[in-house]
Amino acid sequence: MPRVLRAAVDADRDTVLTWRNHPDVRAVSLTTHVISPEEHAKWWEAAMGDPRRHILIFDDKGVVIFDLREDPPSWSFYLDVAGLGGTLLATWMRLEQAAVRYAFDELGLERLGGETLATNAQVLALHRRFGFRETKRYERLIDGTPQTVVWTERVREH
Repeated sequence: MPRVLRAAVDADRDTVLTWRNHPDVRAVSLTTHVISPEEHAKWWEAAMGDPRRHILIFDDKGVVIFDLREDPPSWSFYLDVAGLGGTLLATWMRLEQAAVRYAFDELGLERLGGETLATNAQVLALHRRFGFRETKRYERLIDGTPQTVVWTERVREH
């Protein structure tokens, strides 16, 4: 059965927070603190109410977030690290394939970009595998420490 993306619903909110607060996810995120239920609920309500943001659930094993408020639009994702065990890499690959297809086919985007910590070599390699190219690097304070962030982009194939 193919892996699918579906629109998130309010019943997904607490599950997505659990995935996001996993220590392994926080360690490679641009915001590393434990997100409180109140902080998450505020973000969720704003994102769900904005037609320029899309929160999608991947096969009940991860979340993909598209932000069309930016130029180019950006995306991010994270997975149910605790629940996936040895299938994490294979699930990452299926999620990225589905997300790229959704961005260009369903959302009709011409370009898609995203931020990744330079230390997150696995995700950068995965992005390269799916046609994303590094376009810039910059410093960002994360927990008070300067970190290098890599911006990668992919353009629609015609």
